[in-house]
Amino acid sequence: MKKILGISAFYHDAAAAIVINGEVITAAQEERFNRKKHCAEFPIEAIQYCLSKNQLSLNDLDAVVFYEKPLLKFERLLETYYAFAPKGLLSFLRSMPVWLGEKLFLKHKIRKGLAEIGAYDQKRLKLLFSEHHLSHAASSFYPSPFEKSAVLCIDGVGEWNTASIFIGKQNQLQKIHSIDFPHSLGLLYSAFTYFLGFKVNSGEYKLMGLAPYGDKNAKETQHFRQLIKENLVHIKADGSIWLNLSYFKYTTGLKMIHTKKWELLFGLKHRRAESSINSQHCNLAWAIQSVTEEIVLKMAKHAKQLTDSENICLAGGVALNCVSNGELLNSNTFENIFIQPAAGDAGGAIGAALAINHLHFKEARKIALDYQPYLGPEYTSEEIGMLLKKHNVKATYYEEFSQLSKLSAQYLADGKIVGWFQGRMEFGPRALGNRSILADPRAVDMQSKLNLKVKFREGFRPFAPVVIEEDAAKYFNLDRPSPFMLFTYPLAKSVRLKKSSEKNLQKPLQQISQKRSSIPAVTHLDYSARVQTVNKDQNPKLYDLLLEFKELTQCSVLINTSFNVRGEPMVCSPEDALSCFMRTNIDYLILGNFLIQKSDQTKELKERFSNISFKKD
Repeated sequence: MKKILGISAFYHDAAAAIVINGEVITAAQEERFNRKKHCAEFPIEAIQYCLSKNQLSLNDLDAVVFYEKPLLKFERLLETYYAFAPKGLLSFLRSMPVWLGEKLFLKHKIRKGLAEIGAYDQKRLKLLFSEHHLSHAASSFYPSPFEKSAVLCIDGVGEWNTASIFIGKQNQLQKIHSIDFPHSLGLLYSAFTYFLGFKVNSGEYKLMGLAPYGDKNAKETQHFRQLIKENLVHIKADGSIWLNLSYFKYTTGLKMIHTKKWELLFGLKHRRAESSINSQHCNLAWAIQSVTEEIVLKMAKHAKQLTDSENICLAGGVALNCVSNGELLNSNTFENIFIQPAAGDAGGAIGAALAINHLHFKEARKIALDYQPYLGPEYTSEEIGMLLKKHNVKATYYEEFSQLSKLSAQYLADGKIVGWFQGRMEFGPRALGNRSILADPRAVDMQSKLNLKVKFREGFRPFAPVVIEEDAAKYFNLDRPSPFMLFTYPLAKSVRLKKSSEKNLQKPLQQISQKRSSIPAVTHLDYSARVQTVNKDQNPKLYDLLLEFKELTQCSVLINTSFNVRGEPMVCSPEDALSCFMRTNIDYLILGNFLIQKSDQTKELKERFSNISFKKD
């Protein structure tokens, strides 16, 4: 029985995971503990949690594994600068001291970080390294329910690979095709993220959310799509891509793109962060989202040809593009698709540990049918009670959770917003019912209310529905469970309403307030939704709450969004939840078995938390 610690760090979304006997037991992102969103630092607190949860010391481990190979990455850096010389001299001079002083000697840096956690025998404990895309592939294939599967990994860049196809059989994983840097779908999408005024490596989901506001039938939108395919990216039949590097700076520069060339190409100024969004921005977002979907589908079809498998596993940051995932599902290229919910770099910690377990130690694989994403910390009623007493919070404790479910359902039916904090924290970017903010999807103004008064973020951002699994087909065109909120599905025609005939293309975001279905707050402009289904086995408390809400309203759906505000990570501890609750317009907080009502709290308590300012992301 091997005990392995996986680590991802030093780029973004640092995380740690413990795999024991081939099973992922614990995993958490460092950002949840130190409250630095997308934290890249060595994940000391995440490692400490993983060890303490399993009552392990570093000396109890069979190996520690890092999710990529730094020397291969250094090789790519040197070869890239050499190939483009003398361009990129400034970037080279800035990056070399970092590489020579820190990243090139990563083994020493990791050992030093482990030493801060506790004393251990450095000679005995194995420190291993997995390739970046192997870590991605392993993070999806090994937790999947498939004995054999194609595995498609797409991201910005690992060491060299930007996309890769593996074939997985039992405990084996073999790479059979790849696309290498600098030609990258992930970096192409990130370039548009930058050009449209969002932050690279964190704002890509905003670009995805903006795309449906574009008018796909407009001449301008189709012209943008044509410009992208004729000038920026050449797409081959097998999904391989070739970027026109004269438009990009990421190979040698300190920015993503040649901004002036992009402005001339699209006839559109680089949008500054926080500035207004117009129809051109929306149309360009639709165009790049459409091109991305085309490339992913071609890559997936090539994976099908190479592997002859009816199953596919997706991994890498692009696998978090739920719209693209939905298009792949609708294409019927594969019978079954699995995506591990922490598909980005954080999930590399899981994948690295699993890869070493099966490929290095050659341990047999136990195929699980129900991967559980609830891998983070949980807190007892005693711990929560002590926190509430410390802050003099007025709260009611319910011995029977069913009473609390009934009350919560009534508050939601009355239009109130509920913070829902239960059990173990989710691993990955999606709140799946344990660190969630919940609300009634039937209210047409709830999307704007949550965005502007609770999350403090852009008003166009969509919200996802969580629905009772057995009722899902009543609301959405889906034929299978969707437990991880990683696919968009069309709404069923029975719940749709006709669109308003009024249309102002100069102000497309005004369409947010249009009522498009009987659950308008989770219905995007294109009648789609990023669906989470839930059954009693996956999350009993959330499932029971949905049943209670259905009993009151005949509606089996709730809004489920992550319990955080803009610029902050999802809450981890009861203290985090209380802080977020007190600083926002959330009406009720269900903290374990405790019910906390905002209006019951003292002015002093509200003022204490109001001094904590929000960050921009």
